Amino acid sequence: MQHVLIHMNAAWTVFRKELLDALRDRRTLTMVLLSSVAMGPLMLLLMSTLASDFEKRAEAREAVAVGMAHAPSLQNFLARQTWTVREAPADYEKQLESSQLGDPVLVLEDDFEAQLAAGEQPLVQIVTSSANQRASGAVGKLEHVLREFSREQVALRLMVRGVAPSVLQPLEVAQRDLANPAARAARLTGMLPFFVLMAVMYGALTAALDSTAGERERGSLEPLLMNPAARFAIVLGKWGAVASVGMMIAVLSCLSFLPGQWLLRSPSLAAMFRYGWPEALGFLALLLPLAGALAALLMAIAIRGKTVKEAQASSAMLVMVVSLLPMITLMNQEGDKPWHLWVPALAQSTLMTRVLKGEVIAFADLLLPALVCLALALLCLWAVVRQLGRAAVK
Repeated sequence: MQHVLIHMNAAWTVFRKELLDALRDRRTLTMVLLSSVAMGPLMLLLMSTLASDFEKRAEAREAVAVGMAHAPSLQNFLARQTWTVREAPADYEKQLESSQLGDPVLVLEDDFEAQLAAGEQPLVQIVTSSANQRASGAVGKLEHVLREFSREQVALRLMVRGVAPSVLQPLEVAQRDLANPAARAARLTGMLPFFVLMAVMYGALTAALDSTAGERERGSLEPLLMNPAARFAIVLGKWGAVASVGMMIAVLSCLSFLPGQWLLRSPSLAAMFRYGWPEALGFLALLLPLAGALAALLMAIAIRGKTVKEAQASSAMLVMVVSLLPMITLMNQEGDKPWHLWVPALAQSTLMTRVLKGEVIAFADLLLPALVCLALALLCLWAVVRQLGRAAVK
């Protein structure tokens, strides 16, 4: 028992020393503040601005046209639908290609009205550019209003001949959306788990590099290893400091979304987005074990480097893998797979997305990723202890 207390005291001493060094580092403090405190409000502000712009463009009833004077019946229909029509600029094709014009252009033929009166099919072109996202996004709205105009013309022609318009529409189709408001909002906020994961990753990375390769480069690791403290006590203290930095960023990041909701500019997104204390606690239950596992994994990689630059190069692959794993959730169109919960970072991203959708997370789904992270952390800490125990650590 006395030996255990001695080892724990040694680990606590190393922990305090490493944590103080990390907090004195301005780069670490800057990473903590920028990636955690400011990230939540900034991300919500950007997403709500994007959603607000989409809503304004969806609600706008404006058509840009060439030759609308030759189609008074269509112009009258658009006016009855509260649409406004403005003349397209002379160089509208060039402006569409350069994305200067954000609306598709209706091009009408000179004999539009004559063909319509004769029962023919006048050609209406919707000119756009697939490289122009703003213009391409409004094409569907124009197609819809033109289909409504066509239905009205068909109905008028049938009624003139004494035929009920319903003859051409034997079915009445209605759409029912089963997604709850939170799930619909998660389509826009689905990137939040990714940014939280990367904030924790980069926060732990800075501390892990400094406490391992940084000490080797400065020459302070060898004197530390000459102390009578056991290797695993030293590693445990270092890991505790690195994990604490990652967990600190996780806590601040999750809590920053609470006041960040005040910055939502989109009324519909603000009404759908639900993120309170239950969601914040759910995020933390997923992120804290991952922060510990990432800290141990980064230390196991960085301890093999003799300089910080060498350790950064070795850690780049891990950073890339962690950044790519959540993309599986974002791009997955067939639903979550059971094996997703066995992969660190992917499991947390999957479950955080469920939290944003308002789904109930089973305890087993929370426990499995935590156990995987625990096993990964223990394996990596054993690797660090083994590396420090070699005589070649100089």
